[in-house]
Amino acid sequence: MIPGGRAPEYIRNYPDCQRIIRHFFERAKPVAQLCHAALALAAAGVLRGRRTAAYPALAPDVRAAGAEFVDAEAVVDGVMVSARAWPDHPAWMREFVRVLRAVG
Repeated sequence: MIPGGRAPEYIRNYPDCQRIIRHFFERAKPVAQLCHAALALAAAGVLRGRRTAAYPALAPDVRAAGAEFVDAEAVVDGVMVSARAWPDHPAWMREFVRVLRAVG
Protein backbone atom coordinates (compact mmCIF):
# COMPACT_ATOMS: atom_id res chain seq x y z
CA MET A 1 0.00 0.00 0.00
CA ILE A 2 1.47 3.31 -1.06
CA PRO A 3 -0.08 6.24 0.80
CA GLY A 4 -1.35 9.49 -0.57
CA GLY A 5 -1.02 12.95 0.82
CA ARG A 6 2.20 14.86 0.42
CA ALA A 7 4.55 12.04 1.51
CA PRO A 8 4.99 10.64 -2.02
CA GLU A 9 6.61 13.90 -3.10
CA TYR A 10 9.44 13.01 -0.74
CA ILE A 11 9.58 9.19 -0.60
CA ARG A 12 9.79 8.98 -4.40
CA ASN A 13 13.31 10.39 -4.15
CA TYR A 14 14.61 7.48 -2.04
CA PRO A 15 16.25 4.72 -4.07
CA ASP A 16 14.97 2.09 -1.62
CA CYS A 17 11.40 3.27 -2.15
CA GLN A 18 11.81 3.00 -5.92
CA ARG A 19 13.42 -0.44 -5.56
CA ILE A 20 10.55 -1.73 -3.40
CA ILE A 21 7.93 -0.39 -5.80
CA ARG A 22 9.68 -1.97 -8.80
CA HIS A 23 9.96 -5.27 -6.88
CA PHE A 24 6.18 -5.44 -6.46
CA PHE A 25 5.47 -4.55 -10.07
CA GLU A 26 8.13 -6.87 -11.56
CA ARG A 27 6.69 -9.80 -9.60
CA ALA A 28 3.03 -8.88 -10.20
CA LYS A 29 2.36 -8.52 -6.48
CA PRO A 30 -0.77 -6.59 -5.46
CA VAL A 31 -0.34 -2.83 -5.02
CA ALA A 32 -2.87 -0.39 -3.60
CA GLN A 33 -2.06 3.23 -4.28
CA LEU A 34 -3.97 6.38 -3.48
CA CYS A 35 -3.99 10.09 -4.21
CA HIS A 36 -0.44 11.40 -4.68
CA ALA A 37 1.09 7.89 -4.62
CA ALA A 38 1.19 8.05 -8.43
CA LEU A 39 4.19 10.38 -8.06
CA ALA A 40 6.19 7.59 -6.39
CA LEU A 41 5.12 5.07 -9.03
CA ALA A 42 6.09 7.47 -11.80
CA ALA A 43 9.52 8.00 -10.24
CA ALA A 44 9.99 4.22 -10.08
CA GLY A 45 9.09 3.98 -13.77
CA VAL A 46 6.19 1.57 -13.40
CA LEU A 47 3.22 3.58 -14.70
CA ARG A 48 3.88 3.43 -18.46
CA GLY A 49 1.01 1.69 -20.26
CA ARG A 50 -1.19 1.47 -17.18
CA ARG A 51 -4.55 2.94 -16.22
CA THR A 52 -4.65 4.70 -12.87
CA ALA A 53 -6.65 7.06 -10.72
CA ALA A 54 -4.82 9.73 -8.76
CA TYR A 55 -5.50 13.04 -7.13
CA PRO A 56 -7.07 14.98 -10.03
CA ALA A 57 -4.37 17.68 -10.04
CA LEU A 58 -1.87 14.93 -10.94
CA ALA A 59 -3.51 14.08 -14.27
CA PRO A 60 -0.67 15.78 -16.22
CA ASP A 61 1.96 13.90 -14.16
CA VAL A 62 0.23 10.57 -14.77
CA ARG A 63 0.08 11.23 -18.50
CA ALA A 64 3.71 12.37 -18.58
CA ALA A 65 4.63 9.03 -16.98
CA GLY A 66 2.96 7.26 -19.90
CA ALA A 67 -0.21 6.18 -18.10
CA GLU A 68 -3.88 6.85 -18.68
CA PHE A 69 -5.43 9.03 -15.97
CA VAL A 70 -8.88 7.79 -14.93
CA ASP A 71 -11.12 9.99 -12.79
CA ALA A 72 -12.84 7.25 -10.79
CA GLU A 73 -13.16 6.09 -7.20
CA ALA A 74 -11.43 2.77 -7.83
CA VAL A 75 -9.42 1.70 -10.87
CA VAL A 76 -8.19 -1.88 -11.18
CA ASP A 77 -5.32 -2.48 -13.59
CA GLY A 78 -4.14 -6.05 -13.15
CA VAL A 79 -3.08 -6.29 -9.50
CA MET A 80 -2.83 -2.53 -9.01
CA VAL A 81 -5.77 -0.73 -7.46
CA SER A 82 -5.79 3.06 -7.38
CA ALA A 83 -8.10 5.84 -6.24
CA ARG A 84 -8.23 9.64 -6.18
CA ALA A 85 -8.30 10.50 -2.47
CA TRP A 86 -9.67 9.54 0.94
CA PRO A 87 -13.37 9.83 -0.01
CA ASP A 88 -12.76 6.85 -2.33
CA HIS A 89 -11.55 4.58 0.49
CA PRO A 90 -14.64 2.27 0.58
CA ALA A 91 -14.59 1.44 -3.15
CA TRP A 92 -10.78 1.39 -3.30
CA MET A 93 -10.39 -1.04 -0.41
CA ARG A 94 -13.27 -3.22 -1.62
CA GLU A 95 -11.49 -3.65 -4.97
CA PHE A 96 -8.12 -4.24 -3.33
CA VAL A 97 -9.58 -6.98 -1.14
CA ARG A 98 -10.98 -8.60 -4.32
CA VAL A 99 -7.50 -8.51 -5.87
CA LEU A 100 -5.93 -9.99 -2.74
CA ARG A 101 -8.48 -12.81 -2.67
CA ALA A 102 -7.92 -13.57 -6.35
CA VAL A 103 -4.14 -13.88 -6.02
CA GLY A 104 -4.11 -15.40 -2.58
